[in-house]
Amino acid sequence: MRNLISALIASTFAFASFGALAASHGGAMTDAQKMEACKKMDESKADDKMKAECKKMMEKK
Repeated sequence: MRNLISALIASTFAFASFGALAASHGGAMTDAQKMEACKKMDESKADDKMKAECKKMMEKK
């Protein structure tokens, strides 16, 4: 019985770790999506990092 509970707990942690890893790598934007976001960006609400990235992308084109 203890071995079964230990195996269930270990598998639960393994699935949780895999899920967190998959979620952290799933949301990267493409360059086209970034460009669209920059065009729609509200200057007053954007942070300095976002403004700098948009400026850099606009200079490349």
